[in-house]
Amino acid sequence: MLPILFSCTRSRPGDSAKEPVGIETAIVSGMPPDGGLYVPTSLPFLPARVFDPEPLPYVELARLVLESFFPGWEDGSLQAILDKAYGPGIDNSAPCFDDPAICPLKPIGSPGGAGSEGPGLFLLELFHGRTCAFKDLALSVLGGFLRESLDRLQRDEPVLVLTATSGDTGSAALEGLKDIPGLSVAVFYPAGGTSEIQRLQMTTTGPEGRFVAAIRGDFDDAQRAVKAVFTRASSGQGPLSGVFLSSANSINIGRLRPQIVYYVAAWRSLAARGSLGPGGLMHVAVPTGNFGDILAAKYAKLMGLPIGNLLCASNANKVLADFFATGVYDRRRELLKTESPSMDILVSSNLERLLYLASGSRPERVAALMGNLAKEGWFEIDEAEKSYLADFIGGWCGDRSAQGAVARTLRESGVLVDPHTAIAIEVALRSGLGLGTAVPIVVAGTASAYKFPRACLEALGRMGPGKGKPGESDLALAAKLAALVKGDLPEPIRILSGAKVLSDRVLNIDEVEPALGVFARGMGRGA
Repeated sequence: MLPILFSCTRSRPGDSAKEPVGIETAIVSGMPPDGGLYVPTSLPFLPARVFDPEPLPYVELARLVLESFFPGWEDGSLQAILDKAYGPGIDNSAPCFDDPAICPLKPIGSPGGAGSEGPGLFLLELFHGRTCAFKDLALSVLGGFLRESLDRLQRDEPVLVLTATSGDTGSAALEGLKDIPGLSVAVFYPAGGTSEIQRLQMTTTGPEGRFVAAIRGDFDDAQRAVKAVFTRASSGQGPLSGVFLSSANSINIGRLRPQIVYYVAAWRSLAARGSLGPGGLMHVAVPTGNFGDILAAKYAKLMGLPIGNLLCASNANKVLADFFATGVYDRRRELLKTESPSMDILVSSNLERLLYLASGSRPERVAALMGNLAKEGWFEIDEAEKSYLADFIGGWCGDRSAQGAVARTLRESGVLVDPHTAIAIEVALRSGLGLGTAVPIVVAGTASAYKFPRACLEALGRMGPGKGKPGESDLALAAKLAALVKGDLPEPIRILSGAKVLSDRVLNIDEVEPALGVFARGMGRGA
């Protein structure tokens, strides 16, 4: 089989003959110089072993799913990276995940409600890593991917990894890429746009080789600023023009590949329970912001995993729900601040990769659509492209409905979910997909509820007038939440108590690039 290469989602006049690149170049570059994203030129079929009912440790499943994307890494390089991330711990070190299953699957009820018949809803718990969010599944291996790719390309200069975050990616990048030789990390998050615990996870990290800053703006502003730095640097402009840049966002194809694995793990878990539908089918429901998590499910489907519908769940910032309903993507609206801050996004970067597939892999078409989005704030896809997206179903709900889903899920199944996951549960229930069918719905549980204790306590009727102390910290509320539900506060959150804030800078958008330039000049000298 020919090695899988990676091409760009966009093209400019005269760029039609641009050569695809190998996985190493795609990973270390983060994104192509023309502002597009890297996509695989082909997708392999999942190996037959993953459909075999014999048990497989997660680390071995990951190797089977990913090795086709990493030609030449069969020499043990890929296995070593996966062992370090998903194994039981090396040299007496603590494992990266607190559950040996890595992402356990739990039943959380029936689409028809308590007492009704049906295949049921299942929660895929993706929050057992070191920052209690699904980003850990990919970022625990991305550092190894970057280091190995740099070595294979014989690049030994310092690398600055840029990250825009709406909450969880920043802390997962800081944790996952720490202690990787030659890598420094810069993280930007919207001031006032994350939960207190998300912010503490970023701002209490050690300063060496780390740059963490809030920006006066929203996530879309942070994402645009990071992309602008890449684009200007690649054309020799600005203070980062001579700096080797990469990315830890899901714009980096190395971030996206490992996310395919946990959908395969979910399917295998359902198969072991005898809970799959006809033809081995399952649906997935994913709370969606930047579109990477649900795109990984689409890739898994294209690789042969029997997935029926992909439920794209949005909060009140329902630009994606509207897009799948109408074919029009329109960001010309106010960004609302919600209790699910990681989904407070109006420009979902990874949708560009889906558009590339829907357009028949025509980069000139994607460039036109994305150009119209940048200039006019909207675009519309054609009928053929809409037809390609027929397996996606968009849905949304507001904070109040999400609170209802938090309370109902705890009451009916004894499982506590966070506000983002609650939105996916509510959208799954409203979709009607599970009613009158034998096909289960897997809900991606994207974060620990203890990262959002205020919203969860409010959902459970324990916050509001006369409830809770004024100014009570989220860490205190997380402990209160754990006591209420008789749960254990995750260690990554518990250790934040008393941690010192080391990064409290707040920048305007136009200050991002100059500040990065100053930081980059100190890279390699303990900056």
